Amino acid sequence: MTLTFGIYPGGLLGDDHGIVHPALPDRPDRIADALDRLQGAGSTLSVRAYQPFAATSPQDPPTPADPQQYLGRGRRLDLVLPFREQSGRLDGWLEFVREAVRAHGPHLASLQICEEPNADLPVLDGSSPNVLNALVQGVVAAKEEARALGHTIEVGFNAVPTFGPVSTFWSDLAALADERFLAELDYVGLDFFPDVFRPVAADQLEAAVTGILTAFRRTDLPKAAIPDTVPIRICENGWPTGPDRPERRQAEVLERVVRTVAALAGELNIDGYTFFSLRDADTGADGLFHHFGLLRDDYTPKPAFEAYRRLVAELGSVPAGGV
Repeated sequence: MTLTFGIYPGGLLGDDHGIVHPALPDRPDRIADALDRLQGAGSTLSVRAYQPFAATSPQDPPTPADPQQYLGRGRRLDLVLPFREQSGRLDGWLEFVREAVRAHGPHLASLQICEEPNADLPVLDGSSPNVLNALVQGVVAAKEEARALGHTIEVGFNAVPTFGPVSTFWSDLAALADERFLAELDYVGLDFFPDVFRPVAADQLEAAVTGILTAFRRTDLPKAAIPDTVPIRICENGWPTGPDRPERRQAEVLERVVRTVAALAGELNIDGYTFFSLRDADTGADGLFHHFGLLRDDYTPKPAFEAYRRLVAELGSVPAGGV
């Protein structure tokens, strides 16, 4: 079973406290060249971008700026619409979703409604009141608009792994997930970062990935009545370099995680994998979040860049009609 691969090519990202701005501005020419090299001659590659919504509070900027400039050679857009309205009001939200479909529809492969709505952190949607209603209504609105315009767009949402019995996210979603929502849902994404925020021994990495993915499919999704026929896709995964985090180890972790995902793809119905991210926000900084890139902030490659290029060539899907 092949995977659809993708990558986030922006420099801006969030950490535990807020937005991290890149030390150096985006270089669209260098980004496009790196995407070409990752994609190779015979594979598809999606470009992940974020366009947050907030009506009454400061709004984070879209990232990367003008993602359509990176969609050459058949690449299509994987667009995320985070719900960051701290009042919880939905005024303007559904029109924002519909407008995103109108603006990007011909270029969209997928549209993700909300960003990690079960993660209650300041830069994530789980901290926004009424996020579940925003999620359910947003998925339906996006599919309705795409259908009206004749666009084929996969619409879904994502989440992070659930550790322990405290979270009620999935059962709360079940209360809102009516037949209409489930009929329109094309995928559920998973963001996970093994051996980043919770250490995992090298010889336990494959088992950890298997356990997380299996629990997501067999335990979390059934709580919301989401059937096995709805694919899972890995929307964000990565491993940062830095002090005591060797670049060579990043390549090894990437290879092990992707091959484990690919091995489970048939059993768990996994259809895609996206790496976070293309380049470091600031290679010279001390913070963990600054170093997720396959490239350093000057666009020179780490060993993981070549590892990902090989994996895309070996395990990736090909454009419709073949190479």
